[in-house]
Parts: sequence; structure tokens; C-alpha cells
Amino acid sequence: MYTALINSEIIKVGTKPGSERKSFSEEIAKKEKRKLKAQHKKNSVWSGLGMMGMVGWSVAVPAVIGAALGLWLDKNYTQSFSWTLTLLFIGVITGGIIAWYWVQKEDSEIHNDKNVDDE
Repeated sequence: MYTALINSEIIKVGTKPGSERKSFSEEIAKKEKRKLKAQHKKNSVWSGLGMMGMVGWSVAVPAVIGAALGLWLDKNYTQSFSWTLTLLFIGVITGGIIAWYWVQKEDSEIHNDKNVDDE
């Protein structure tokens, strides 16, 4: 039986003549693949803050556009209701839907990556 120390983990390999190398090589290949994937992803504090910023912008931009359009409509086409508040509300709802869609997409990508790592 062979043992190897890789990243502070002891890997034990079976005693069959051909299977030691194959099993040992497969284990090293899996660990290397995980390391390379982790280096490319760079899940850190900054990426988390970037994700929160993306969600914030996806809500703020439609709300500001709705408010600006509402102000213009209030000046040019007066009604018994406020265009600004109406379009601001519609902008916030639209931004919330966009943010929800984006977060769902990111969540599904994270879960798909975990499933691929497990295989």
C-alpha cells in the first residue's frame, strides 16, 4: 500500500499492481482540477461585494429612469395622479424582477458547479 501527502491530506492507494497508479493519478487530477477552477472563480469578499452592487444597480437604474420619465411627464402632461410616483414604483418592481432573475441565475450556476465537482 502506498501513501502520499498532498496538501496536508494523506491519500492511500490500493495494493493492486495497476490500480495504484491509476487511482493515485486520478486523485491528483481531481485535486488539480479543483484548484484550477478555484483560481479562475476567485470567490472572495470583493466578488461578494460586486454581486451586492450588481443587485443594487439592477434595482436603482430602472427606478431612476422611471422617476426621471415621470418628472418629464408631470411637467408636460399633468394628470390627477403623479406620473413620478407611478413610474418610480414600476421601476422598482421592474428592478426587483431583474435582480431576482440575476440572483437565480447565479445560484443555479453555483449549484451546477458543485454538482460537476462532485462527479
